[in-house]
Amino acid sequence: MSTDKATRPTAKFHFSALNAEGHKVTGTEEAETAGAAHLALLERGYQPLEVTEKKSVLKFEIVKKKVPRKDVGHFSRQLAVFMRAGIPIMEAMEVILEETSQKLMRKVIQSMIEDLRAGDTFAGAAATHPEAFPSYYVGILESAEMTGSLDSSLNQLADYIDRDTEARSKFVSAMVYPGIVLVMSVVVVFVLAVFVLPRFVTFFNSLNAKLPLPTRLLLGMSAFVSKWWWALFLLLLVAVGGFIATLRAPKGRAFLDKMALRTPVLGDLIQAAVLERICRVLSSMVRAGVDLPRALTVTADSTNNAVYHDALEHIREQMMEGKGLAGPLAETGLFPGAARQMFRVGEETGTLDQQLEVAAEYYSRDLDEKVKRFTSLFEPAVIIFMGVVVGFVAVALISAMYGIYSQVKVS
Repeated sequence: MSTDKATRPTAKFHFSALNAEGHKVTGTEEAETAGAAHLALLERGYQPLEVTEKKSVLKFEIVKKKVPRKDVGHFSRQLAVFMRAGIPIMEAMEVILEETSQKLMRKVIQSMIEDLRAGDTFAGAAATHPEAFPSYYVGILESAEMTGSLDSSLNQLADYIDRDTEARSKFVSAMVYPGIVLVMSVVVVFVLAVFVLPRFVTFFNSLNAKLPLPTRLLLGMSAFVSKWWWALFLLLLVAVGGFIATLRAPKGRAFLDKMALRTPVLGDLIQAAVLERICRVLSSMVRAGVDLPRALTVTADSTNNAVYHDALEHIREQMMEGKGLAGPLAETGLFPGAARQMFRVGEETGTLDQQLEVAAEYYSRDLDEKVKRFTSLFEPAVIIFMGVVVGFVAVALISAMYGIYSQVKVS
């Protein structure tokens, strides 16, 4: 086994980690595997947050593939059951590998088995696969391995992933019907403007009739779309490209996230979702024994919201200066009174993980209510929009027909 390890080629890995002072640092580490790079960083006194291989231009992926969250949760649950039954981790993972059908997850498990055989830790092997295991997952695994509670931590992670997946599926399923209605509205408008209305133009011109204002507006818009559809399509592509570019730029992402939080109704829904995720991840990491500065950094990276990410980084810096947690958290103005109170009570009584779990359950229920409220407003709004569009088309055509009939009758 040692001979096999010696023949393995080295590679460069990009890493982000916390140094001894609690500051975030980035750099590159040369090692045989990402797990070995992870261990090397730990030996240097760093707390790794993410370790990924630096790929050449030829290996660059435009779209990064992700393992479905339900497969990660299922893997965590299975491994916890095997370990609780006393089965060695290597044997357990080999059994799970045989039963796993998802291709990317199979590759991940196979790679982890090889890293474990090469002497890496389980957390180090998981850290090499950010496409499957987020940073908070790896952080909890590291603490669990040090405390010998890997099985319970894996079960806890599976519970969190299940709850998070359920919350996302609720929102997606609630948006399916309004989304279909909105798409159908756009399709109907496009078909009317490009294929149906131009035929009426020829008909009206042949009668040399004076058309009412709604009909002239409708036919004018139809003619514009028919003539300049390619320009409108290019404009749409530019708008989508600009939005994606803005989303990928740090300042642009921060601006969009800030605007989203200020949007009526939708902003409240986004805030509830972010707060539920913050409380859930932070609670899991604190319960697993992860030190609070690192837990805040990992939680910030998992929020998917630039505004709250910057706020949590600021809170961590303030806490490292001895200002505590509840005070800096209240200064951000991003956490409601209930959340601030739970953080303060948890910090003062030493029950932060329990208070955070209570807060997570509170915001989970709050999120469900706000999703229902949002869909109850969005669905009729889409239907009304479609009704207005179709109604305007109907009124324009009927009024034109009635006007032509009146003119023919008079003549």
